[in-house]
Amino acid sequence: MIAAAQVAVAPAYSAPAAATTSLRERILLVVLFLAVLASSVAFIEPSPHDALMGVLAIAAVIAGVRFERTLLVPLILLMVWNLGGLLALLNVLNEEKTILYAVTSVYLAVAAMIFAMIFAQNSMRRLTVMRVAYVITAVLATIAGAIGYFQLFGMGEILAASQRAAGGFKDPNVFGPFLIWPALFLLDRMVARRIYLTDAIVAGVILFGLLLSFSRGAWFHFGLSCAVMIALDFATAPTLRARARVITFTVAAVAVAALLFLFLLSFDSIGEMFKVRAQLIQDYDVGSGGRFRMQELALTSLLSFPGGMGPFEFARVNGLQQHNVYLQSFLVYGWTGAMAYLMLLLSTVFVGLRAALVRTPWQPYLITALAAFIGEMAEGFIIDTDHWRHFFLLLGIVWGLSAATIKAVREQRTPPPFMRAAS
Repeated sequence: MIAAAQVAVAPAYSAPAAATTSLRERILLVVLFLAVLASSVAFIEPSPHDALMGVLAIAAVIAGVRFERTLLVPLILLMVWNLGGLLALLNVLNEEKTILYAVTSVYLAVAAMIFAMIFAQNSMRRLTVMRVAYVITAVLATIAGAIGYFQLFGMGEILAASQRAAGGFKDPNVFGPFLIWPALFLLDRMVARRIYLTDAIVAGVILFGLLLSFSRGAWFHFGLSCAVMIALDFATAPTLRARARVITFTVAAVAVAALLFLFLLSFDSIGEMFKVRAQLIQDYDVGSGGRFRMQELALTSLLSFPGGMGPFEFARVNGLQQHNVYLQSFLVYGWTGAMAYLMLLLSTVFVGLRAALVRTPWQPYLITALAAFIGEMAEGFIIDTDHWRHFFLLLGIVWGLSAATIKAVREQRTPPPFMRAAS
């Protein structure tokens, strides 16, 4: 009889002995580091990160990166999503920036597949390089955002144009979510494994940047992602003692974070802005031109245009965007593209959850990437996330590590937890 409440976790997968890193692999690792390091510079287009992604693709070919068959699922869904977008583009070919928008969608789909292929093999070495680069760039972005927010060195207009920290991003609502995965990884390591003073300091710095973004969506995203991460840590903990640690250190972390948060609110420059941003309903949410009204109009439009309206067309007709990536997927990519996008998200969560239950060396990376991805999916109900570069990095991490897990289980001939019943 299956015990529904019990989660079976497969035996730990042992990574093969490390081999000497070849020159081709070292080139790939260097380019991967630089590409991720440059990902926080997004106020110009094309960004340095975009240029380096082309170099990373070449480096991946040189390093002999292979295509795992598990990745056929996201590849097909991304292709259908973009096909729908290209068909809808025909309606607005003569409008400004529409072609660039469609090209960006194709590019981001390719970027996601590049990351997935890279992380599906030699996973730990490549993940370590990615993590170090992401944490460094998140800290640098936070420092830049703080400089802008506190109007230091005359950089306020550049780094905090909307009086909220944005760092190297155009929008604080993108800057905030960008910081979440590195913060989650550091918190996960402290909660589930071991506390390092450097982890605590760096996590605190990054979370300070998240606060200064004053993005309600990012705050909600972070809270939800933390809840998913903790639940997965608890479910996959190998012993009762490990589960007790997860609970104990989670409570301790929440208490410490609350105290630091209250301390930061005592500063007028932070406390006053928090009072404004913490209101559930903002002025731009309501009224004839508010976010909610735009979403009502978007629902009507997606029923009237099953083939999609094309990039920016809804905003051109109605004056504003609808700020909902799911409505956006129907309006810009048509019903065909939208269904592919929704299937992509659901299949990513499905395969990620299944693979996250298998104890592998890369399990913490998969758990935190999946948690951040789920949080970003939820945030998509109040903002358009279909062109967020770090969203496609998370997508690539989840699929790449899921492919690596499936391959590892197959090679050891150990059924994964989702194929075994606990009696």
